[in-house]
Amino acid sequence: MKAAVLHEIGGVPRYEDFPDPVAGEGEVIIDVKAVAVENVDKAIVAGTHYATGQFLTELPAIPAFDGIGALPDGTLVGFGNPRPPYGALAEKTVVAAGAYVPIPEGIDPAVATVLATAITGMSITTAAGFVPGETVLVQGATGVAGRLAVQVARLLGAGRIVATGRDDDQLRDVLALGADTIINTAVGDDALARAFTEAKGDGYDVVLDYLWGRPTEILLRTLVPESFAFPKPTRLIQVGEAASRALTLAAESLRTSGVEIYGAAKGLDAQTMGTVYGQIVEWTRSGELTFDLATIPLSDIETAWQRTDLRGKRLVVLP
Repeated sequence: MKAAVLHEIGGVPRYEDFPDPVAGEGEVIIDVKAVAVENVDKAIVAGTHYATGQFLTELPAIPAFDGIGALPDGTLVGFGNPRPPYGALAEKTVVAAGAYVPIPEGIDPAVATVLATAITGMSITTAAGFVPGETVLVQGATGVAGRLAVQVARLLGAGRIVATGRDDDQLRDVLALGADTIINTAVGDDALARAFTEAKGDGYDVVLDYLWGRPTEILLRTLVPESFAFPKPTRLIQVGEAASRALTLAAESLRTSGVEIYGAAKGLDAQTMGTVYGQIVEWTRSGELTFDLATIPLSDIETAWQRTDLRGKRLVVLP
């Protein structure tokens, strides 16, 4: 079969022949239909992710650990955790029986690869108890997940949506998706603090944070009152770390600001996840939730892997 083959950690996958997978006891062969290439996949290949050793146990290997494919009977499924060295970026892969879930009818395989990304936007409800009419700040709104989060917040009934990013052109795209106010974080600290203060109005009720690091550190400082006050709660959901893995959190940022910090997984269980996924599917089918994809054939993987021009689009490979 043809596959994206990685020969060394830190290298670039190449379009090559690779032995067909053979199912062992308790395994099934998947005919791969679509695979989204995400930042985590590239970090694993680069050797900078803690899971590199888990997914790349031997070389050569095929990257990516989930995707959309068909079972031998033709059922379309989302699958995960292929048996190394068989990753998802190939015409076929092999997974444990049951390591897959059916894809709802009427969902294109390429779109199905991105449905899980939209679920992070739903954490404003599952983690923070969002109430329609509240103000939502999306930190890192120009990325794939951030753009979907802006749409999700609007569909859930946000009163105001403030969106941040580092590129003015991409921020204008986010306005078209439903944001009311945009903030460019690629400015000096004082200017960014003023922008957060001017945009917050009566306050940020929920912050969905894909950035962490400097932008969030500055945001938290602006939420500290200048004099004694009964603060309005701000529920901050930590989702990503595009800006940095760490920040300096002053004690007063929690003691006097009313800030509450949650992880994105708060409130999730099997039942809640099913409900959230069902809502995402419903919006997708109706066209209310849109996905910006850059689809490429598997044969173009070497060039596509190194692209830097996606500008908020998700790269999806079609074997």
